[in-house]
Amino acid sequence: MFEDSLMESGGRIKTNQKWTGLISTLVQLGLVGFLVLLPLIFTEALPKGQLTTWLVAPPPPPPPPPPAAPQIQQHVQKVSEIVDGALRTPSKIPKKVQMIEHEEAPQQNSGVMGGVVGGVPGGSAGGVIGGIIGSAAPPPKVATPQKLRVSSGVADGLKIHDVQPTYPQMARIAHIQGDVMLQATISKTGVIENLHATSGHPILIQAAMDAVKQWKYKPYILNGEPVEVETTIKVQFHM
Repeated sequence: MFEDSLMESGGRIKTNQKWTGLISTLVQLGLVGFLVLLPLIFTEALPKGQLTTWLVAPPPPPPPPPPAAPQIQQHVQKVSEIVDGALRTPSKIPKKVQMIEHEEAPQQNSGVMGGVVGGVPGGSAGGVIGGIIGSAAPPPKVATPQKLRVSSGVADGLKIHDVQPTYPQMARIAHIQGDVMLQATISKTGVIENLHATSGHPILIQAAMDAVKQWKYKPYILNGEPVEVETTIKVQFHM
């Protein structure tokens, strides 16, 4: 092997590589030339119609249709006529229109001479329609309640005689002070009734009640009549 390679390098061994390369080159050149000449020989291979359609611009769209002519509405005046007391639409316009006269209803005379139509018997001339002077009944009298509830401020405004309570001696020694709340009823004559305590120190309650029993009030007037009222009374004890 080494000898053949050395001898090939020396040019002693002959091969067919030159002919093979020459033939291969010629075949390749012929193939390339055939491919180049093929479009020139067969010019009808590509569709001309499709190419021209691509190059030509499409036609413009058709114009819109013209608007429809407006329809003219004919207004026919309808005339009614009376047939047998009923209204119906006539088939043609009458040449003569007949005027219908309505009879006036008879007036009813009531009341007195010179009065108004529609008055009542017993009325007076120039009076009010449908009414009789002095016949209106007086409004019903509202019953006065037997007892009301008023605030301590309203009751203080009605007070006419006040008695100060006596401070209990035991409360002074024990330094007891505060407010006593009393519930009372002021009679129609202004006298304290039904007096009782609601809150306060037990030592101060009796002294407060002894003083309030002597208080006097003006009667509370409602609808022109005196009524009994219930109220709250506060008595203060402060040293």
